[in-house]
Amino acid sequence: MQRSIRDYFTITLKGMAMGAADVVPGVSGGTIAFISGIYEELIGTIGGVNISLLKTWKEDGFVAMWKELNGSFLVALLSGILISIFTVMRLTNYLLEAHPVLIWSFFFGLVLASIWFVGKQIPEWNFKVVIALLIGALVAFYIVSLPPMAGSSSSLFLFFAGAVAVCAMILPGISGAFILLLLGSYKTISEAAHNFDIKTLAVVATGAVFGLLTFSRLLKWLFTNYSTITLAVLTGFIAGSLNKIWPWKKVLETATYGDKEVVLRETSVLPWNFEGEPNTLFAFILMLAGFLLILALEYFASQKPLSANAAD
Repeated sequence: MQRSIRDYFTITLKGMAMGAADVVPGVSGGTIAFISGIYEELIGTIGGVNISLLKTWKEDGFVAMWKELNGSFLVALLSGILISIFTVMRLTNYLLEAHPVLIWSFFFGLVLASIWFVGKQIPEWNFKVVIALLIGALVAFYIVSLPPMAGSSSSLFLFFAGAVAVCAMILPGISGAFILLLLGSYKTISEAAHNFDIKTLAVVATGAVFGLLTFSRLLKWLFTNYSTITLAVLTGFIAGSLNKIWPWKKVLETATYGDKEVVLRETSVLPWNFEGEPNTLFAFILMLAGFLLILALEYFASQKPLSANAAD
């Protein structure tokens, strides 16, 4: 189907939401992509980037290549992500520092609803599907519970960190920023960004491109051949990540990177055991708001669904 300017504007807004989520250690841009209805198109589009595009350009022209690439979709989405990184990210970080319990409560409600949203995409539940969901949940819970490891500033390690982190970014439930913390590379990369260390950023970006192109092909293949099991595992990933975004935490260890303090280890506690102001009533109101937002997104998406293979 032919997309309108309004459709691409909506995709840009979804990209902004993905960008804002990906910079928060614990929230995944992949989750936002899934609940906003563009996940499979995103994976399919990235997985379709290969050398044959150059052949199409040579034989049929740039316009044919652009359509095969689904280029307008990518530009709209990446524009939103970049806008978010330079604008919304600042607001998100401020709110997380000033009102952490309230903001994490909103995220918790949003992700909780996304479990229901993704799970309902599964056409048939059986023993294999339940096992796949449990495995996904256990793996995600284990990952978000890991202590950070000692990192390295070698180019090879940073290439690996970029590749793994970007894979996490497109997986619902697992945060790319959190993976960088686990690998001990968050400080190195954040300092490189602050100091405009082009060499370090180029190594990380190269690893990210490599990871994105290879992992997206794997996900595309899984969706094509094992869509039900893949959906079950992704549902489990999202469920297993809930412990990371539980609003009430006891901080066990922090580190300061420049002028920014980052939590390395923490544990979930009940509201009445929280050391600060729990804001229980407002927290549960925001949880409900996050949950209802997903219902609203689903409702509006159902009014005018966009084809995952829409032509530009």
